[in-house]
Amino acid sequence: MRKEFLVFGSPAIGNEEIDEVLDTIRSGWLGTGPKTMRFEQEFAEYLNVKHCTAVSSCTAALHLAMLAAGIRPGDEVIVPAMTFCSTANAVIHAGAKPVFADIELPAMTIDPSDAERKITPRTRAILPVHFHGRPADMAALRSLAVKHTLVLIDDAAHAIETRYRGKTMGNLGDITCFSFYVTKNMTTVEGGMVTTGRGEWADRIKILALHGMSKDAWARFSDKGYKHYQVVAAGFKYNMTDLQASFGLHQLHRLEQNLARREAIWKTYTEAFKGLPLLLPPDPAPDTRHARHLYAVRVTPESPLDRDDLMDGLYKRNIGTGVHYTALHLHQYYRESFGYNKGDFPNAEAVGATTLSLPLSAKLTDGDVQDVIDAVKACLAH
Repeated sequence: MRKEFLVFGSPAIGNEEIDEVLDTIRSGWLGTGPKTMRFEQEFAEYLNVKHCTAVSSCTAALHLAMLAAGIRPGDEVIVPAMTFCSTANAVIHAGAKPVFADIELPAMTIDPSDAERKITPRTRAILPVHFHGRPADMAALRSLAVKHTLVLIDDAAHAIETRYRGKTMGNLGDITCFSFYVTKNMTTVEGGMVTTGRGEWADRIKILALHGMSKDAWARFSDKGYKHYQVVAAGFKYNMTDLQASFGLHQLHRLEQNLARREAIWKTYTEAFKGLPLLLPPDPAPDTRHARHLYAVRVTPESPLDRDDLMDGLYKRNIGTGVHYTALHLHQYYRESFGYNKGDFPNAEAVGATTLSLPLSAKLTDGDVQDVIDAVKACLAH
């Protein structure tokens, strides 16, 4: 057994990030400034998108996306029942109603057929989540959006490196939201990005992200001289800082290198776990690239342990794990607020009851990976 606990989702931080952070501290410019702008530009280049706004979290990005897309009180937005709560909460923050749809198996992404069944005259958008780094069925969802005149707002919190039929993330939906939380494939500790090809949406996002001040307010303390501003909307405090961007600049530069390492770990896990009473992640669909954000297995009825007992066994062997996620409609708030019940979304419920995520980070050594494999096998041998 390992001597030290293997933290789930620990990021790979290099000397470059440390040096950049120190440079930012010494510069005296810690808030939103030149490094944030540079990070936005380089992120836009990586994804080949027109407009990027760096913000404080993916939740902030989702909220701003709702407002830019014109989501209002009384509207409905279709959301997968299997996702993190911020996906649905952003809809609620905009005053709209999240309407859940079930997921497809084994992909675990939103089921376009169930999404179509949930469309009403009040539906304004579909919010697909590219779950664990696997792209949703965007061809089917785009067809739905065109047919019913809906906006596609992509939740790409897990999916920066994801590709779908030759397109980068950020070029699939009408507006896309990314996460740089500490457990993500690249991190700014906390942070997010919202991208779109629509200039008028990008302008509104930029304004709303910083108190509703006219967009030149972002540069009001630059060395080009003070810029006066007007408050043109009741905005939010959602801006990213240069301290955060200092991490992001170098994390972005190593993104492809780190993806290759996670792909190697993924392959090692899959080979090692064949024959165990586990459902392993399916291969990526043709003409797609999986971002390899989460390696989530599911216990089967043949397993000697249920999911929680397996997690407990791994914890006792100093292996950290995660659950991504409990089906949203089973949480108290959504049950009580929207009248959902157990049995409403059987695929999401089945995943939520049986899934656990194993450590998957470019920081892992070969020894760490072997420790995970040995611990899983030892637990399931009982």
